[in-house]
Amino acid sequence: MASRNLPMREALRHALLEEMHRDESVFVMGEEVAYWQGTHRVTRGFLEEFGEKRVLDTPISEMAIGGVAVGAAMAGLRPVAEFMTINFAFLALDALVNHAAKIHYMFNGMFKVPLVFRAATGWGDQATATHSHMPEPIFAHFPGMYVGTPSNSADAYGMLKASIRDDNPVLFTESIGLYSKPGPMPDEDEDFILPIGKGNIVREGTDVSIFTYARGVEWATKAARELEQDGVSVEVVDLRWLRPLDTELIFESFKKTNRAVIVEESLPMYSFGSELAAQIQENCFDYMDAPIKRVSAHDVPLPYSKYLEAMALPDSDKVVAAVKEII
Repeated sequence: MASRNLPMREALRHALLEEMHRDESVFVMGEEVAYWQGTHRVTRGFLEEFGEKRVLDTPISEMAIGGVAVGAAMAGLRPVAEFMTINFAFLALDALVNHAAKIHYMFNGMFKVPLVFRAATGWGDQATATHSHMPEPIFAHFPGMYVGTPSNSADAYGMLKASIRDDNPVLFTESIGLYSKPGPMPDEDEDFILPIGKGNIVREGTDVSIFTYARGVEWATKAARELEQDGVSVEVVDLRWLRPLDTELIFESFKKTNRAVIVEESLPMYSFGSELAAQIQENCFDYMDAPIKRVSAHDVPLPYSKYLEAMALPDSDKVVAAVKEII
């Protein structure tokens, strides 16, 4: 059967469809997921196919979504709850980090919490500061919850299927800037699952490693192609998961290139990049030939102006500049 080429929103839709057909305990819930078919159209056609018992519109209350999802998972179901944007997942923070992430440990393993919170993340064409940041590193701070961040259609498909089948709570973030990006997909008859906690080397290189995830992979890959014209060999590592983090892959890549640039769309203070730089320094100090550079959003609430918005965000030019500073 021929391979498919689908935008990421369709890859996510196929993953959800297949898992709901495979396992009757899987259901979806969230604001506008049923009759409106999803703000980002990932649940298009689900209500007609699965009915109101498995496709549930919720009130505009992330707190309620979080609480219901945790309770349903404890009762033996596998909810896939959608947050329209991760920025409002803070309203459900207690349900996510104080309950979903801890219940298995609080009750000595008596309860599992097999749920997935899907959340759109990232900048969104002048969606302003309340809708445009990438705070998933905040959620990755807490043990007990996995945090996945796909960068392309095939990864989104394989990572979401793995998340739904896992018995641990997963925050699954989907970059708004990638929803419409087409990409190759595995064959339809292949049960394609990407293991949780495993990253991927997108491009091999020998002079510097760029560690990134989600939309950062696009910027890093474009920068690598440009730097190749100047004779710089760049290795691009897609982390895929912020927790569990594939430190083995990261350290192996750094020990090969001896230089690192960390690219993330989120803010720089107390960030994922800070954590990763610290881990590389602690574990690979003898291999370090230059300071570790970070490329992230500017340390400001994201502006409404499209010009200021573009200035505040990372891009491939900023990645190229960072690499040249340490080569």
